[in-house]
Amino acid sequence: MLLTLTTTMPQATDLGFLLHKHPDKAQTFPVSAGSAHVFYPRATDAECTAALLLEVDPIALVRGDRGQGLFQYVNDRPYAASSMLAVALGSVFRTAMNGRCDVKPELPGREIPLSVHLPVVPARGGADLVRRLFEPLGWAVGVEQIESSRYVDLRLAGTLRLADALNHLYVLLPVLDDAKHYWVSHDEVDKLLRAGEGWLAAHPERELISRRYLAHQRGYVRSALERLGEVDEFDPEDAEPGPEKSTLRRESLAELRRAAVLAALRQSGARRVVDLGCGPGALLRLLVKDPQFEEILGVDVSTAALRTAADRLNDRELRRVTLRQSALTYKDAELAGYDAAVLMEVVEHLDPPRLPALERSVFGAAKPRTVIVTTPNVEYNVRYEGLAAGAFRHPDHRFEWTRAQFAAWAEAVAAQHGYRVQYLPVGEPDPELGPPTQMAVFSREEEAS
Repeated sequence: MLLTLTTTMPQATDLGFLLHKHPDKAQTFPVSAGSAHVFYPRATDAECTAALLLEVDPIALVRGDRGQGLFQYVNDRPYAASSMLAVALGSVFRTAMNGRCDVKPELPGREIPLSVHLPVVPARGGADLVRRLFEPLGWAVGVEQIESSRYVDLRLAGTLRLADALNHLYVLLPVLDDAKHYWVSHDEVDKLLRAGEGWLAAHPERELISRRYLAHQRGYVRSALERLGEVDEFDPEDAEPGPEKSTLRRESLAELRRAAVLAALRQSGARRVVDLGCGPGALLRLLVKDPQFEEILGVDVSTAALRTAADRLNDRELRRVTLRQSALTYKDAELAGYDAAVLMEVVEHLDPPRLPALERSVFGAAKPRTVIVTTPNVEYNVRYEGLAAGAFRHPDHRFEWTRAQFAAWAEAVAAQHGYRVQYLPVGEPDPELGPPTQMAVFSREEEAS
């Protein structure tokens, strides 16, 4: 396996100080998969390239295999960048990954021009996944498929701190391969969060990254996402099955929620629908597949979320979907006239004093015939293992309502703006605590009959 790292920063050979490896030396280090060689094919003040060559012994790997899938003497592991190269990175460049340089302490904090080349990378998900993983981190991605295989030739370019670049590679190489050569235990969660500090929590593919890095072990994935502040956005049953898993599984709460909203929209007869607070577009991807919905608008305050939503729709679907950046607490004339509006897991992210502004902009100004609102039922939270007593499902939640509180809010909104309201459960209701998600369907009085 080969990785080259190039910089054209002033006094480019300072790369040696950052990596703690002298440009005038070729060095060899023992690692778990074999031997890691570090050398500099080019080292001038104008341009400096460091190379990491991992020499793997596939026979030794097979002899030591513990059921991780390396059953053949002839395999791709000596050539294709994978978790083995990530482990070598972490071993050989550990100090650089931690952002420490005692000789020149000002260097680690500087963003420098960097180019990375990995000639052979397994990419389960193809070039599209490669771009989705690296582009949000500031990399310009050059990716070329190697014939008709699952491998790509990967080139990255960007201006970043070296420590950030190395940590990106440390996490994302095993993610692209979607396999690890060693047993995954709970300490892998700590490794992921350490390497992902400062970037993983905001990455639009953090769920996929966590699932694949942690080998689809749902308990570990949930633990990682809880610590990243994504409890409400992730349900362990929503995880994509690993290669060894059955594709048969019960629907997650997130899927049940989207299905319930879709059913209510169909029943309303709506043809023009706006998803308010659409996020990365999970509901939009369902709406666009249903011919009943002729015009679909996705609205979010986050431009990053809208970019992700656009990336997850193909060209044909994008012709049917419009995406718009807008704050839901301000009146927006472009939102008026739609048959139905959806606020799916949105209201709880607003400070309570801002709720009246949302009510005025949605129910008062936009005035869709139907408004569908879903929100967590806080009474049900005691059923979630690992959720501390009194804690909300997501750290960004400003509140979570009981069933009585939600009904009181909904009745007041309906009375003030000329709607009537119906309540529907989402997820299997607990006999005492009610459903995990509660849903209200508002219908304008003049439309109701």
